[in-house]
Amino acid sequence: MVSPVTVRQWAQKGQLHALTTPGGHRRFTRQEVERFAREHELTLQPAPDPRLRILIVDDDKQFSGYLVELLTGLSTEVVVETASDGFEAGQKIQTFQAHIVLLDLMMPGMNGFQVCRMLKSAPATKGIRIIAMTAYPGKENVDLIMAAGAEKCLSKPLEAEALLQAIGL
Repeated sequence: MVSPVTVRQWAQKGQLHALTTPGGHRRFTRQEVERFAREHELTLQPAPDPRLRILIVDDDKQFSGYLVELLTGLSTEVVVETASDGFEAGQKIQTFQAHIVLLDLMMPGMNGFQVCRMLKSAPATKGIRIIAMTAYPGKENVDLIMAAGAEKCLSKPLEAEALLQAIGL
């Protein structure tokens, strides 16, 4: 959590050793950065988790449980969290950093349409893929959620194969 200018200054002073490319850019080895951090009591952020993170947002706990079992049973490369309403989804999205949100449309309080619009309007979350799920797949609901930013709207009860295809698994 330091600026690139600070890192360049450390390299220029010889405190942080770097290799210089023919184009004049500096490259730092992981070992050198770790050494420098230890000596200066700096905390390094861990490498990003390569696993696919999916947040299930649905007020039906039994249905959410089914989805958790389905998705985690496929691969160890999938991490799943659940939220039972839009408010909880807003809290979890900040810490869990989901790649995909499986979003129920009809929930008490903040519904799926509102959650989708909220996620797609914020710069930090607009890149999250949203796959909507509904037991009421009428044209109006599908059109509204797609306009809010969802990439797909699946009908409940879900066909496992259609869900996995939409996710890309």
